[in-house]
Amino acid sequence: MHSVTLSGENDVRASRLAGKLARVLVDAPCSGFGTLRRNPDLKWRHGPQSIEELGAKQLRILGAAARLVRPGGRLVYATCSLLQEENEAIADAFHAEHADFHPLSCKEILSAQRIDIEAGARLSLSPHVHGTDGFFAAAFERRG
Repeated sequence: MHSVTLSGENDVRASRLAGKLARVLVDAPCSGFGTLRRNPDLKWRHGPQSIEELGAKQLRILGAAARLVRPGGRLVYATCSLLQEENEAIADAFHAEHADFHPLSCKEILSAQRIDIEAGARLSLSPHVHGTDGFFAAAFERRG
């Protein structure tokens, strides 16, 4: 396996890699609200408008990353946010716009790796439940 880090949606290597990658991780830029216990000042950095702008950016990045995934390949969207607007809403919007991708169960993916953590269709970690920073992940597979 070979890792490639792209600098953004307009990285020149993206067109060369379109439809060729087996796994793509989108570690999306986010509010970071999942790290509030370590960074309490975050709550004053982001207002409703900046969250809305982040959501639009996250959806654009996820759409650009989707073009890189080959049929049968996997796309994972992740944030360190607790906000529904950055997590479930983005995953739902992506799924609605990309019929060639179907959601995968994070619970099944983690179980296959013998990772024993509470998860459902999507992974959502909360500081008060899991003793970690807040974290979200949704996985998709491109139909082939």
